[in-house]
Amino acid sequence: MLIYPDVGVRCLIAVMPKKGSSGKVERLVVKLSGSLFKPDVKDSDIQPFTKLFSDLRRSGVKIVLVAGGGKNARTYINAARGLGADESTLDELGIMVSRLNAMLMIVGLSEAAYPSVPTSLAEVAKAFKETGLVVVGGLHPGQSTNAVACLIAERVRANLFLNTTSVDGVYTKNPKISDAKRLSSVSTKELEKILSGSAMGAGTYELMDPVALRIIERSKIPSRIALCSPEVVKQVLNGENAGTILTSGE
Repeated sequence: MLIYPDVGVRCLIAVMPKKGSSGKVERLVVKLSGSLFKPDVKDSDIQPFTKLFSDLRRSGVKIVLVAGGGKNARTYINAARGLGADESTLDELGIMVSRLNAMLMIVGLSEAAYPSVPTSLAEVAKAFKETGLVVVGGLHPGQSTNAVACLIAERVRANLFLNTTSVDGVYTKNPKISDAKRLSSVSTKELEKILSGSAMGAGTYELMDPVALRIIERSKIPSRIALCSPEVVKQVLNGENAGTILTSGE
């Protein structure tokens, strides 16, 4: 398995959801790929997602959405790095952009969502209890929004963590190569080996960082890597095979 920085690939990770007594996912955390928030983002890009999550909330599902920073964050980070900024400052820039993306989702969700972007785990937990639909960006310098999403999934005891990205799963090699195969599952240990040679500077988290993997391992959070698409989210929640399952252990 490989990470594919040359094609901007960040894969989704998924574990089959634990379901409540009603037979459905009751507490869902979704990491929204930064690719959704492209520099020329339009309302038509966001509306299919806001409709989906509004409908899910009305059906009784409690949701936290974590917005990635995307290309806009990397643009600011690269410019600031050229100006001599330290890595923690670059992380803070990325967090600010991800929170701007989160606010865009909140605008689209209107009264269905908590009206502001929480800036700490405690605030997320409080907002989740009050409204059941919360949108957040980054929280802590040094952590990817994937790690933030895993921490939140742990805090709210999510039935499923769905990490959505720009491709439909983890592949054996660059997915543009004809014989590349999507893996149905990958372990946290296997994924950690892949990530061990990756850069960990601001804006360089291509897949999952070690912090995120540790959280999934310690809390056995059901998780899945899948395409950032409303249709794919629906497929996952309907129990269909989409993306790559992340399993704990070797």
